[in-house]
Amino acid sequence: MAQISPKLLIPESFQVSRDDITGQLGLIWELIKTPLIVPLLQLGVYICLAMSLMLFMERVYMGIVIILVKLFWKKPEKRYKFELIQDDVELGSSNFPVVLIQIPMFNEKEVYKISIGAACGLSWPSDRLVIQVLDDSTDPAIKLMVEQECQRWASKGINITYQIRENRTGYKAGALKEGLKRSYVKHCEYVAIFDADFRPEPDFLRRSIPFLVNNPDIALVQARWRFVNADECLLTRMQEMSLDYHFTVEQEVGSATHAFFGFNGTAGIWRIAAINEAGGWKDRTTVEDMDLAVRASLRGWKFVYLGDLQVKSELPSTFKAFRFQQHRWSCGPANLFRKMVWEIIQNKVRTSAVNHATNSLLLLHLDNVDRFVSKYVSQKVKFWKKVYVIYSFFFVRKIIAHMVTFCFYCVVLPLTILIPEVWVPIWGAVYIPSVITILNSVGTPRSIHLLFYWILFENVMSLHRTKATFIGLLEAGRANEWVVTEKLGDAVKKAADAAKNKNNAKAPRKLKFKFTDRLNTLELGFAAFLFLCGCYDFVHGKNNYFVYLFLQTITFFITGIGYVGTII
Repeated sequence: MAQISPKLLIPESFQVSRDDITGQLGLIWELIKTPLIVPLLQLGVYICLAMSLMLFMERVYMGIVIILVKLFWKKPEKRYKFELIQDDVELGSSNFPVVLIQIPMFNEKEVYKISIGAACGLSWPSDRLVIQVLDDSTDPAIKLMVEQECQRWASKGINITYQIRENRTGYKAGALKEGLKRSYVKHCEYVAIFDADFRPEPDFLRRSIPFLVNNPDIALVQARWRFVNADECLLTRMQEMSLDYHFTVEQEVGSATHAFFGFNGTAGIWRIAAINEAGGWKDRTTVEDMDLAVRASLRGWKFVYLGDLQVKSELPSTFKAFRFQQHRWSCGPANLFRKMVWEIIQNKVRTSAVNHATNSLLLLHLDNVDRFVSKYVSQKVKFWKKVYVIYSFFFVRKIIAHMVTFCFYCVVLPLTILIPEVWVPIWGAVYIPSVITILNSVGTPRSIHLLFYWILFENVMSLHRTKATFIGLLEAGRANEWVVTEKLGDAVKKAADAAKNKNNAKAPRKLKFKFTDRLNTLELGFAAFLFLCGCYDFVHGKNNYFVYLFLQTITFFITGIGYVGTII
């Protein structure tokens, strides 16, 4: 049989030299590029532009409202009934409500004394204050230290209880839920929650509790976070810029316009009756705080954010700890959105807060109960509040914001450089991102000089946030992963001071970690991809995108080798 020539099996356009593999691949690429790759990438551009416009309109709306709030809105003390609780010689401390302080912790060796000491130092009658340390630590030595610290304060007359569980079921939500079941807290009306690195000022309760006492339909008072280690390194400065926008704009706007915002999980005070009526703490996601806030809001409860009431806390100062935290903060809301969106849509009648407020008025023997009931009982959860929760709070801020940042600026835009047939309008690639960035920067004016690097860093973090968002939406393997954020407390400062005293030399800024522990292969891979796209644009491009691509490459590379937290 005559031997069949391989050329007969290959189209003439593919008949190139056997050694010219590159040429063959090039021909295949040309065959599929125009009918397949270009339309798909152009579709990706349109989708990203649509998401950019959604985020842009959200940021503009937030910017307009926050200006109006600052100029014309009344402060919370004027919007709601507010009257400080005064010490009374005749009544003693009986006019103060009984408040529970819950401090959940897990192997918090470096910071447990800080939160316990701050809670015990609150200016509140000692017989009207119950402090509960919920210790889920697995290290016996740390458990012993925490217990001894509680005993030390108890010996000073503080009503403090050290509480442990047999297991960590439900993580933080499980600990808080278990704490509320204890018989010695049944007489408490309100509960303030502080994570182990939070240190409230002594007047915290006196400035916040009156909102709950005088307004029976308010369920939550949330304070603002302030960061004691914001200047430790570049990583903490970047976090401060992101979180300051959240507190300065997002929380303020939600409180002023809809009396709703996401509970931050700490530095807040809840009405215990509202927690119970909303169904209590649930551990179905890693954002038990947001879960409770949404459920309570759907039952008609109002929330108040106090931007002037600030609580000191600590930011993660290692990139590894920050990544785990961001995974939880991105995956949890997406997973909660998946589980609650239909519940939010179906919610109809405002009941729980009205019933509780009516009962409170009856107990106070007020004569306007009928007027109060007629005003509120027939009300429903407003349509626009549902739109705000579903579209603005969840969809745009918790899902779109992460996806568009990564997909557009780290994937689609670089790919369009390799495929110049795909058109990207300049307004979508430059103008809209610039406006969004400027609006995001209003929270931290002191860091305005770091704005450009903050953009690059946020693009890097969007990689992990997008991945976590998809895990949450699809409820994949790591959807319920909970890694407690590492807190160093004063460990870095003490190590630096010790080194300085010993060597009389400049102290190191951070604790040392193994180089292999710092490496992040995903970031290094994207650094290589963006570098190649930048080189191609430098040689063949017309829009000078290579400037951005090379800078973004450097940022991915720095985070890839884990040194983002050592630069200042």
